Amino acid sequence: MSYSELKEKTKALITANLTELTGYSDYLCMHPEISGKEYESSKKAVTLLEKHGFTVEYPFAGMDTAFKAIHGNQNHKNKVALLAEYDALPGIGHACGHSISGAMSMLAAISLVQCQDELDADIHVIGTPAEETVGTKCEMADRGIFDDYEMAMMVHIDNQSVPVVNMLAMDSYIYTFKGKPAHAAAAPWEGKNAFNGVQLMFHGIDMLRQHVKPDVRMHGIIVNPGDAPNIVPEECSAEIYIRALDRRYLDKVKVMVDDCAKGAAIATQTTYSKEITASPFDNMLRVKTGIDSLYEVFDELNIEVTGDPNQVWGSSDVGNVSFKCPSFQPLLKIANPPIAVHTREMAAIVSAEEGHKAVEKGASIIALQVIKIFSDLEKLKQIRKEFEGITKCTI
Repeated sequence: MSYSELKEKTKALITANLTELTGYSDYLCMHPEISGKEYESSKKAVTLLEKHGFTVEYPFAGMDTAFKAIHGNQNHKNKVALLAEYDALPGIGHACGHSISGAMSMLAAISLVQCQDELDADIHVIGTPAEETVGTKCEMADRGIFDDYEMAMMVHIDNQSVPVVNMLAMDSYIYTFKGKPAHAAAAPWEGKNAFNGVQLMFHGIDMLRQHVKPDVRMHGIIVNPGDAPNIVPEECSAEIYIRALDRRYLDKVKVMVDDCAKGAAIATQTTYSKEITASPFDNMLRVKTGIDSLYEVFDELNIEVTGDPNQVWGSSDVGNVSFKCPSFQPLLKIANPPIAVHTREMAAIVSAEEGHKAVEKGASIIALQVIKIFSDLEKLKQIRKEFEGITKCTI
């Protein structure tokens, strides 16, 4: 089949299955489950995929709410991983749109499996829970789950549409300061103030900002600041996120932040310990030929590019996947600024008409990107070459 024929065949299947997948997205919005607790959300996804002829491994990769769905005899040269998320945020449900993202990937997969022979590619759906917290794609990447894939992809909703954005590498830590309690009025000289240690660490980080590259982000909160005003705080913690566009530079910044903690402890005569709170997120590698292909897809689908491809968007565990195989995570607009992800306003739009339209558009973006790459051997060869060159320079 030609590209045009594959495109039309897939488009018809997306239309035929759209109602079912928007229904899945709406179900998740009405029954949100936070990271690591997506038992019904993942079960419903698995049941839906099995209905469409997929064989599903569930649980998967040692994770109760992860799954891997495959279709057919797995006898093709290439493999594609379509990533499905489904965790919600505490209090505001699917304000990040993972209900839509998961539905997009599953709809694309259901619509592409009939083209596996023509594309010589097996289409897999990987259910990836807990993106909002520990980022299970990081662990999956570390375990080699994405090593044999030629491509991984998903689409994320936003208040802008853009084929590619900058994803920051990110590390997260708890710095716990310990001091000595004392009566804050009667004998404060007998105490060592752990809260002051945390406070001084934040001041050190603030002073450090002018001496790091512009893409670096350092932000955090104070945890357990004390028990009562008349007791010198014995223990206090700072939860800190550190981000940068390049993993190697982030590793240098981490040492600087550690020095802020070390200096604060010396100055306040306290001690501190450091504990990692989530898997390290890597920055997103860019494969130019694949990105160029996505721009073509946006143009074919009449999706206006409204965002800046060089904008710093945040962090995602898809970044870790991008170090294992060429990976893509474009943004699709469903709301106008100032409405943004992680807000109640966005949560309301996700299950409304714009959210339903996004399921179709996102599935179409994924499907056309897969068809464009795997129906063109020269393009696929170029993507492989570029990816190998990038990873040799970054690892």
